[in-house]
Amino acid sequence: MKLRQESLEKARKIWADYIFFVDADNILQNNQTLSVLTSYSQTVVAPMLNSSSQYSNFWGGMDETGYYKRTPEYGPIRMRQMRGLYKVALVHSTFIINLRNEDSQHLAFYPPPEGYEGPYDDVIIFAAIANRARVPMYIENVNFYGSLNAPLDAHNTLEEETELFIFLKLEAMVEGVPFLHTKHLPKKHPPQEMLGFDQIYMINLVRRPERRERMVASLDELGLKVKIVDAVDGKELNQTYLDSLGVSMLEGFLEPYHKRPLTMGEIGCFLSHYFIWEDAAKNNYQKVLVFEDDVRFEPFFVTKLQSLLKEIEDNKLEWELIYLGRKRMWHADEPPVDGFQSLVWADYSYWTLSYMVSQQGVKKLLDQKPLGKMLPVDEYIPIMFDRHPEEKWKNQFSPRNLKGMSTSPLLVFPTHYTGENNYISDTEDSHVISEEQDHSNEDLEGKPEGPRLPNILGPDTRDEL
Repeated sequence: MKLRQESLEKARKIWADYIFFVDADNILQNNQTLSVLTSYSQTVVAPMLNSSSQYSNFWGGMDETGYYKRTPEYGPIRMRQMRGLYKVALVHSTFIINLRNEDSQHLAFYPPPEGYEGPYDDVIIFAAIANRARVPMYIENVNFYGSLNAPLDAHNTLEEETELFIFLKLEAMVEGVPFLHTKHLPKKHPPQEMLGFDQIYMINLVRRPERRERMVASLDELGLKVKIVDAVDGKELNQTYLDSLGVSMLEGFLEPYHKRPLTMGEIGCFLSHYFIWEDAAKNNYQKVLVFEDDVRFEPFFVTKLQSLLKEIEDNKLEWELIYLGRKRMWHADEPPVDGFQSLVWADYSYWTLSYMVSQQGVKKLLDQKPLGKMLPVDEYIPIMFDRHPEEKWKNQFSPRNLKGMSTSPLLVFPTHYTGENNYISDTEDSHVISEEQDHSNEDLEGKPEGPRLPNILGPDTRDEL
């Protein structure tokens, strides 16, 4: 309170035109924020900040005792169903004061006004002083400006607040870029760990450097030590190379929704995961964790994952594959795994956003020799735990006894969904295999090797964290 007042007095002393207050745990992502705010003539204006709830950096109303009061306009303003500049009871956390306006001389954070009996809080006292001086406050929600976390309860710990701020930073990077770090403060991240996994892989296409940059920064924030794998790019595949691997499309496969064969992107995606399974088997890894590069993390991701791993160890659970992120294709209840609150037996699911797989799980996935009867990897995995609706496809694989489970609730989600801005699919939006291209039964001897593709054991693999 006194520090804010001291800052305000210093700004007046140096004849500043404006003073801009930003709380340290607010994240601004719009580089036009100051230009927009200074374009208004009003004395006190705040850019509306988003949160994961209805909370924001303004109050729609205040009662006579100085406490928050919900107003009918709050929700539509907060959800941007109404857009514009709106007079509100109070702004806080991030806002600007136009010191060129004469009425700004009446504003203060401290001391409280004479006769004040409300809460001893800097922004509430600021609002009370502004109200007595008839200086209105405004919130501007035309644009997206940034984010903040809702205040925690008294019983929450500093560690929990730290984790929530990390989550806020991770969410900010989904649409933005990794943050520039000031040279005036040391750069601190949690120690890099693998949480008991023998390896953690992150799959990324080389031609998607923005995804790699975001994931590297996100995993750095989470303290996870990962091996980055250059994905097999469907745009660089040719039939000669696929023949050399023995790749052949599963007999009778047509993508369920568009009734089309495999795309080159889907083949590249399958191979990316397949090569990871091969690497895990070759190195005799007991358990590994896999991420794709388009995931967003739930709050307390590491804490929740550590808790799950401990629960698995304590219960001596024999697991083989556990989804951390997926798309449920059926909405029937999935039975819980006995003795677990947050683990279910997975039903038919799409996506391979993130999963953990054991040595036995890897063996079962490889033993089917799936390159010779290929379909998308997120169709193959549910077939292997026998929860796929297409009997003709399932019957070409045996046994189908993979122990497939999932966290519930999920720990990761996709950064974007179909139809949203910035949604990109490198599997669906790629070249489709034609029947003329399926030469997998031909003699492979003497065929040229084709283009060099990423080998996760070679120089294309990078320990970037």
